[in-house]
Amino acid sequence: MFSYRHAFHAGNHADVLKHAIFVHILDHLNRKDSAYWVIDTHAGAGLYDLRSEWASQNGEFTDGLDRLLGADNMPALIERYLEEVHHFNPDGVANFYPGSPWLALRALRGQDRLRLFEMHPSEIDVLEQNLKGQGRSALRQTTIYKADGFAGLKSQLPPAPRRGVVIIDPSYEDKQDYRKTLQAVNDGLKRFATGTFAVWYPLVQRLEVQELVRSLERLQTPWVHASLTVRKPSGDGYGLHGSGMFVLNPPWTLYDELAVALPWLSEQLKMDDRAGHTLKRHGS
Repeated sequence: MFSYRHAFHAGNHADVLKHAIFVHILDHLNRKDSAYWVIDTHAGAGLYDLRSEWASQNGEFTDGLDRLLGADNMPALIERYLEEVHHFNPDGVANFYPGSPWLALRALRGQDRLRLFEMHPSEIDVLEQNLKGQGRSALRQTTIYKADGFAGLKSQLPPAPRRGVVIIDPSYEDKQDYRKTLQAVNDGLKRFATGTFAVWYPLVQRLEVQELVRSLERLQTPWVHASLTVRKPSGDGYGLHGSGMFVLNPPWTLYDELAVALPWLSEQLKMDDRAGHTLKRHGS
């Protein structure tokens, strides 16, 4: 269903939703001086050249990031996200796209730490090379594990400063990823009940998607759940027609920001008349 290589999808509509929310979470963590950790269970290569063969093969960024550039009446959540993307493209041309690890590196202060898990041999090689180019500070703050992020997450929780965010965004190529994601969240909350857990999932025609969402929405931990649909499902049942983000222990500001941003995003990114969005919350 999906290519595992993250670059195939860099900057697409799903990345826009995921990373706009992620930047908001990082900003919220930075409101306090106390240290925090960012733990990424499926890190990818960290930074993507949108001119590369991998990215241009599908060109999904043309229906995501590109549609936002220069748009009018931009909500604050999206404007802030694009500020971060712009940092990696100082000449004003969006040739490079930052994944979650690079957005985290931008946000980290001296006392904060980044823990990255990646198993794909090609991806982790590029991730390590990319990190080396970020200088001593990034190398000191970051630990890369060539390991299964689902299994490795347990060893990182709770983080030493008792503050942090865990981002879980597997490819879901393997149907077992849905079950493993839910298990990771349940286990993670037992070890780190006050932590923020940001779970991305694809909107595809699979029963497992519905089961994951229902299970997450039954959790009693405070949560915000946002989804964005950009087109009707394809007739053959394949392809990504939208995505969702489920944030447990979210910033108290997130819901209101999304209430403004989601209708705007839906209009900017729609591919047909079936585009839309949902927004729910539970708890404080």
